[in-house]
Amino acid sequence: MLPNNRIKDAIVALAGLVISLGSIYLFATSFTGGSVYFSFPFEPTAQVMFVIEVAISLLLLYLGMKFKQYVAVLLVLVQTAITLYFEMTMAGGLEPVKNLFIDEFSIIMALIIGIIGSLIAVYATSYMNTYHEHHPEIRDRRRMFFFVVFVFLAAMFGLVFSNNLLWVFFFWEITTLSSFLLIGYSETEEATNNAFLALKLNLLGGIAFAASFLYLATVDPSGGLFELDALIASGQSVAIIPAVLICFAGLTKAAQMPFSSWLVGAMVAPTPVSALLHSSTMVKAGVYIIVRFAPVLLGTLAGVALGMVGAVTFLLASAIAISQTNAKKVLAYSTIANLGLIVACASVGTPELVWAAIMLIIFHAVAKSLLFLCVGTVEHRTGSRDIEDMDGLIVKFPKIAVMIAIGIAGMFLAPFGMLISKWAAIEGFIDAPFGIVFVTILAFGSAVTVFFWAKWMGKVLSVTPFGENLEGSVSRGKWVVLSSLAALTVLAALLFPLVSSVLIEPYVLGVYGETARLAQDNIIIMLLMILLLLFLPLSLYTSSKESRKLPVYMSGRATTPDLKFAGSLGIQREMTTRNYYFDEYFGEKKLLRLGDPICILLILAAAALVAWGMSMGVVM
Repeated sequence: MLPNNRIKDAIVALAGLVISLGSIYLFATSFTGGSVYFSFPFEPTAQVMFVIEVAISLLLLYLGMKFKQYVAVLLVLVQTAITLYFEMTMAGGLEPVKNLFIDEFSIIMALIIGIIGSLIAVYATSYMNTYHEHHPEIRDRRRMFFFVVFVFLAAMFGLVFSNNLLWVFFFWEITTLSSFLLIGYSETEEATNNAFLALKLNLLGGIAFAASFLYLATVDPSGGLFELDALIASGQSVAIIPAVLICFAGLTKAAQMPFSSWLVGAMVAPTPVSALLHSSTMVKAGVYIIVRFAPVLLGTLAGVALGMVGAVTFLLASAIAISQTNAKKVLAYSTIANLGLIVACASVGTPELVWAAIMLIIFHAVAKSLLFLCVGTVEHRTGSRDIEDMDGLIVKFPKIAVMIAIGIAGMFLAPFGMLISKWAAIEGFIDAPFGIVFVTILAFGSAVTVFFWAKWMGKVLSVTPFGENLEGSVSRGKWVVLSSLAALTVLAALLFPLVSSVLIEPYVLGVYGETARLAQDNIIIMLLMILLLLFLPLSLYTSSKESRKLPVYMSGRATTPDLKFAGSLGIQREMTTRNYYFDEYFGEKKLLRLGDPICILLILAAAALVAWGMSMGVVM
């Protein structure tokens, strides 16, 4: 309700600072404590949550009817009917005790949400000012925007600290609502349709999540199995059905094929929303819950089928990214691909692969938030997010170009984080069931990844003889956020052995009774490579402008300063550089037509295996 933007921005910055410091304090005081459970009062909290859930359903029903989105209305009705039936007939005797908890994995997620989410919120204060200057036709709803952003972050905190599945589901639904509101922020027809697309696909997951409650309440009317740790410890014969149902919800939230379209459509939202969805909130909720259920999926064919959904998504989404010129779409498909790899690791579920999955979550969150915000900054200054328009970015935006290079290096270049995790994933898949299939897909998918990242990096670092430095117009607040994320990307790579030994290895040990880590020789090699690679961005940043500009060599033909040359028959032509996109091979529609049916069959196979196994009295 504050009229002054500066005061509102200061409040957002202060709130972000408090949340970040709180997350760090939590880490400093709790990382040695293992799993700690809290018996927060269940009944009054559950009643409040139920009332809010009903209110959310009524809101979505109203909006669905208003915009004639009848499929969304139908899905909301189905989910509401399930939850109402559960509350009216089964929830009365439930008395879960250990409703909240903290463990090493929760702390990792809290650091991601608290630090990266807060940095994105602070960046958004400056971004949204410029956004409305560029789009005066869009209604200014920044009050709602920042309110929803912080609700989004709060819901994520609630999700990762809840040991009660009913509470996890409540916060799960809050993230669905928040993403729906943020994607549709501009209120254009495209934004509204894409917001409803995200809502519909996530409601499918919500229905499966809610259905798991019916099973759990039937098996254990006391409600003990609604505690996440108790359900996982109950054994595969009891937990496999709710695990598969909830992991299906995780697939929808993590935008795996055939549900990937909602995340691509979400790119219509302001860039901070894209960064938030991709790095610290929405999609991370999906892979978080699948990693939690990894011990239940371990050694089951259903787990292998779900893992194959992730593997196919990784391969095909990486391939689709080759054909994209829109930088935000490249980032979107890269996110979908990397989430697919996390899903594959978590669904197969060995200790080594869970270690790799958590590493992937960390590195991806940091690097992807940096890349999204850099692209958003460039787009605001140049009016384009097309990679082909990024020629000479190192001349026009030298610092941001270096940051983009760091972010891209973090996504694919040895020895930065994502490659460390993929290396660990390959080692983990070798000994896993159907490991050769996963390793093959991972190898081809990673090769494709190198292709689309390398050609983008080439555009960013290519030097043009013209162009002026435009960085002076970037606000100080954006510089602080971008610099912080760039530093975090490098630090994450430098400190990963520490993060592994302090948080990930103890978590894996606590879950499996054995732990996993990267071999010492590999760590030394990668640290040496990091030191060498640090010279790349530093040399780009510290070199003089003259040293970057070289005359264009055109095989002896004379060129003009603006890159024109005499072609055949004396026709003057302009020299341009352009990447290959191979749309005929890696086109979006073509590969989605291939990937979506395959993944649907794999999901149906997982469901059929569980159903058949239960009828035979075995776990499949």
